[in-house]
Amino acid sequence: MDLTAAPFLGIPEYALLWALSAVCIGLFALRIAFFVRILRLAKPESRLHHIGKRLRMVMTDVLVQPRFFDRTSAVHAIVWPVHLVIFWGFVCYAVTFGWSLVKGLVPGLPIPWPEEIPIVATLVDLFGGIVLVALAIAAFRRYALRPRGVKRTVDAGIILVLIALVMLTSLAGAAAGIAGRGEATPEAWLPFAGMLAGLFTPSGAPALQHAFWWSHMGIVLGFLAYLPYSKHFHLLASPFGVFLGQTDAIGKMRADDSAEVEGRFDLRDFTWRELLTPLACAECGRCDRACPSYNSGEALSPQDLVHGLKEHVLAAGPLLLRANGGAAALRPAMNGAFPPDAVWACATCASCMEHCPVRNEHLPLITRARRRLVSHGAVDAHLRDTLTAFARYGNSFGQSERARAKWTQGLPFRLKDARKEPVDVLWFVGDYASYDVRVQNITRAVATLFDRAGLDVGILYDAERNAGNDARRIGEEGMFEMLAEKNVAALSHCTYNRIVTTDPHSYNTLRNEYPDYGLSAPVVHHTELLLDLVRGGALRVSPLSIRATYHDPCYLGRYNGVYDAPRALLRAVGVELAEMPRNRRDGYCCGAGGGRIWMEDRPGSGERPAESRVREAVALGDVTVLVSACPKDIVMFQDALKTTGNEGALAVRDVAELVLQAAAAFAPAAQEV
Repeated sequence: MDLTAAPFLGIPEYALLWALSAVCIGLFALRIAFFVRILRLAKPESRLHHIGKRLRMVMTDVLVQPRFFDRTSAVHAIVWPVHLVIFWGFVCYAVTFGWSLVKGLVPGLPIPWPEEIPIVATLVDLFGGIVLVALAIAAFRRYALRPRGVKRTVDAGIILVLIALVMLTSLAGAAAGIAGRGEATPEAWLPFAGMLAGLFTPSGAPALQHAFWWSHMGIVLGFLAYLPYSKHFHLLASPFGVFLGQTDAIGKMRADDSAEVEGRFDLRDFTWRELLTPLACAECGRCDRACPSYNSGEALSPQDLVHGLKEHVLAAGPLLLRANGGAAALRPAMNGAFPPDAVWACATCASCMEHCPVRNEHLPLITRARRRLVSHGAVDAHLRDTLTAFARYGNSFGQSERARAKWTQGLPFRLKDARKEPVDVLWFVGDYASYDVRVQNITRAVATLFDRAGLDVGILYDAERNAGNDARRIGEEGMFEMLAEKNVAALSHCTYNRIVTTDPHSYNTLRNEYPDYGLSAPVVHHTELLLDLVRGGALRVSPLSIRATYHDPCYLGRYNGVYDAPRALLRAVGVELAEMPRNRRDGYCCGAGGGRIWMEDRPGSGERPAESRVREAVALGDVTVLVSACPKDIVMFQDALKTTGNEGALAVRDVAELVLQAAAAFAPAAQEV
């Protein structure tokens, strides 16, 4: 058959197809060129290293899409197979459309039509029918079940309808072909088209087949022209977003490269990769549903922040391009794209990034906005006091550096001063572990375990400063640099082989960011070191009879992938673990990170993240201890036990406390702290 050789109103149909293709592809190309020009206005950023890893990310996240799998409920779990079916159906139809387009543009080309090849015809038929079922499920979920965070826009409805029409016109054309021939293509299995074939009479089938073919081609070409103007531009942008995603640890932030122009905060203050984030956004709501601040009723919606940046790109981009960098280009500022209440509500837990199916990077956007707010003094009063304490005293408590090691008083052994004598392990204690009386007993427990194991360990005493992890994520880059430089200077005068810390926030920045300031020693968390000591026999323990649940600290788990060591250590001392529904990469933040521990909650907000987490642990029913491995977690959960009325139902402990209990049980004469 030759579907475009005949004339229509005296014009060869292939000429009409050429004209339609030129218009639609031209509109598509113009829009793509616009986005490329916008990205070129932004700051440069290198994203072409680790090519092998990037290709692997594309192979998994684009072709298999595991990040769409959501274990939180059946409503969300169905998204993965549905989206995967629609994606591969889209790929199948895109290939056959391109094939048909070439054949239609050049009549007489000595290649068969796609539907003339049995295996291709069967695949197109199967995908068409299955995709229609998947679209019905997707529409029911979006518009009937209305899950939280999923946008129900007109654009989303148009896209669903267009995809459905693409499938229906293809199936109807195949059905008309069967009706006209009296049978399917030899050796082809067309179950869905076969069911529709009875709707057409043999006499009228050829004309209908021709009409459906043209309808199919026109809808797809129109879809192509509409795609970059719609929310489904992510179909094109997201594979590039995945390929150009972050390959370094999440915990390694970029230095502040801003050169602020007075009165300006617009898309030129972002990197091109940061501007790709809103273009690749699928508006699926996964980031919102994973966000503890959003779920607590705070002003933050990661999805809305990304969408706000996209609206700014679309509104300000043409102005900036026309202004060509001149004075008039100062007009399009960000305005309300990054509301301060939303920006400050972020706990920097990275759950949004971990759960984003297209590997969008929300935190760099938030941090960049925070830097802007800090530079203009738009900071919460309590947070401002903390930053002042950092500057004056080097710690968040505003206490003298001479009081940093006060917790060592009363220990029956001496902790070495790493500034004065060589040590194997240098213990970077951290602010909360040093100053907060609510967790000092944990710090002494860790010290006792190190002593009992015969570990050659020392601390910096009053030379230690806050590591700066949270200062940097608050947006105070200069403060971070000052703290980092002072700590590295102190460390440079010490002789040691490795660093251990009980604070995941310190662990993250020492491990991932201090190498930029000259630190080269390996950094481990105390749970990793204690596990080695127990397994190596340096620490002898007797099994405990405790059933507990473990909370993954964000800066230990999601940021650095340390999930197994704390659990293995607990099991090594006989703790029976019951996992909370949200664990490991799905672990729910306590709400302390990113400076939130020093900020006031917004009036009228709902249940705090730490309270939600405590209720989740209590709901397990048969656990007596909520275990964590972060001083800030301990503080947050102890407060949450009181505010939720669960003080008698659950105890909050650090992993080290249970290890010490097991060590004391093995040797009752051991000194407990």
